[in-house]
Amino acid sequence: MKIEQIYTGCLAQGAYYIESEGEAAVIDPLREVQPYIEKAERRNAKIKYVFETHFHADFVSGHKDLAAKTGAKIVYGPTGMKMGFEAIVAEDNQEFTLGKMKIRVIHTPGHTMESVCYLLINEEGKEEAIFTGDTLFIGDVGRPDLAQKVIKDLTQEKLAAHLYDSLRTKLMPLSDDLIVYPAHGAGSACGKNMSKETSDTLGNQKKTNYALQPMTKEEFVKEVLTGLTPPPAYFPQNVLMNIQGYDSIDEVLERGVRPLTPAEFEAAANETGALILDTREAQVFAKGFVPNSINIGIDGSFAVWVGAMIPDLKQEILVIADEGREEEVITRLARVGYDYAIGYLAGGFKAWKESGHEVDSITSITVDELAKIKEGDPQIHILDVRKNSEYLSEHVVDAENAPLDYINDSMLKVDKNKTYYVHCAGGYRSMVFNSILRARGYDNLIDVAGGFKAIKESEKFKVTDYVCPTTLL
Repeated sequence: MKIEQIYTGCLAQGAYYIESEGEAAVIDPLREVQPYIEKAERRNAKIKYVFETHFHADFVSGHKDLAAKTGAKIVYGPTGMKMGFEAIVAEDNQEFTLGKMKIRVIHTPGHTMESVCYLLINEEGKEEAIFTGDTLFIGDVGRPDLAQKVIKDLTQEKLAAHLYDSLRTKLMPLSDDLIVYPAHGAGSACGKNMSKETSDTLGNQKKTNYALQPMTKEEFVKEVLTGLTPPPAYFPQNVLMNIQGYDSIDEVLERGVRPLTPAEFEAAANETGALILDTREAQVFAKGFVPNSINIGIDGSFAVWVGAMIPDLKQEILVIADEGREEEVITRLARVGYDYAIGYLAGGFKAWKESGHEVDSITSITVDELAKIKEGDPQIHILDVRKNSEYLSEHVVDAENAPLDYINDSMLKVDKNKTYYVHCAGGYRSMVFNSILRARGYDNLIDVAGGFKAIKESEKFKVTDYVCPTTLL
């Protein structure tokens, strides 16, 4: 018997490979499915099932491609949704055999109405693990506001009430020694205060998870809804892709992994209206970039910020990447449904610059330089683009909060005629913010390298007293 968690940091997402006696299953696979296929082949196993815990909102699952390439059956929990592909709609408590193991479906509506957990009964007949999807996280539960637009008459209050019942009647009666394997950890927008841990015993969660403590349904509903902020705009679009189907990842890569000379790249940008996405490190980008490009670094929470910043999944995208990482960028765009990359700049920004094309840059200063500027002018405008929860927890006195998450609202706080010194936590998000506003004609934004971390450590700025955040959204 084998259980393997395959964790993807940029999405804070856990997929699972389980196997017994040469039969394998994958739970909540990512869009790029070849690694699962190769894993099974190395172990002389055949992928029999693709188990989905629900219709995901934060990423596009690989269920459709994986089934097409392996002949595996896709399994969902109880749902009346009409899907654009063949799938088994399981009943509550239905069991599936995998070698000498069994997988039992436990219907746990609340995060979404079709949400299920999968209980693994091992080769000795013992209940060993439970794959909880977005129903139960380590330290948290799935937010109950994402599915309210999918089914008429659903509200977040009704979903939260369903979640209360699911947790208390379906999960909490199970054995304390069960290992809990959730679909997400800290950093995902599918919960508000998840742990960095990616597994735990159910018994420990019963002791430590706030949502599993004794309380009335009314108290639970209030508690679980407190602190929620609007979800990223791409979530509903990903749900539809997961329900209706999508282009094969092979087609997406063929379309996107296409090298373009600087002249071809410029022509494509002018003729198509494609967005130019530069995925290099923030400070490298600042020193020189293609005019009107936006920076979302591949080495940060790339997929999440792409989803938050680019509202249209069908937006054509031209990619600038470090050499050798172009296919990685296209793949990671596809994970969240951005399937219309139409090529990349061959030779990267260096080729663009050497060809004599126009370049732009963003001024970036150190914290020491910012301190000297503030000493000369105490009234300077400092813009903090972290999430509101981070800002409320601790911030530079007199800094204004303009969260990157809601950039269209935040940019209304910026006067084009004034100079702003922009920071986030460490420098990643501030460059995203600065690059987007730069492309929109805001030329007076100066980046603060190192962000709030460097500002606080310098001890040169007055910072508010720390308040422990109640939510990480």
